Amino acid sequence: MTTRISRGVLDRILALAGAETTEICGLLLGEGDYVSAILPAGNVAQDPAAHFEIDPAQLIAAHKAVRAGGPAILGHYHSHPGGRPEPSVTDAACAAADGALWLIAGRERDVRLWRAGASGLHGRFSGVPFVVEP
Repeated sequence: MTTRISRGVLDRILALAGAETTEICGLLLGEGDYVSAILPAGNVAQDPAAHFEIDPAQLIAAHKAVRAGGPAILGHYHSHPGGRPEPSVTDAACAAADGALWLIAGRERDVRLWRAGASGLHGRFSGVPFVVEP
């Protein structure tokens, strides 16, 4: 199944990633196979230049918003400022095999979408085709 991503969402992620030398991160929001919004989050990792960890308080607030009728959390995004838009071994070690989407922005505005599962790259990630919609 092809995932659809709003042009505004993709442009915003690329702008956020391009403005930082550390990894940026946040949540992908929407319904079904359509990513319609993002919720940028603080990166609270001990080494944000090389890793990311979404601020737990922001993650809890986002889950409360879903329960109150807000858009679903489809997954999350983060950047690899000096690298490729592929999950790292560390990403795989931290990922649950829960089917969540992982959008990774690499250098030079390169973006790829992945789904966390029980197999694939580093034993955890499969590439997901996506289209950008207005």
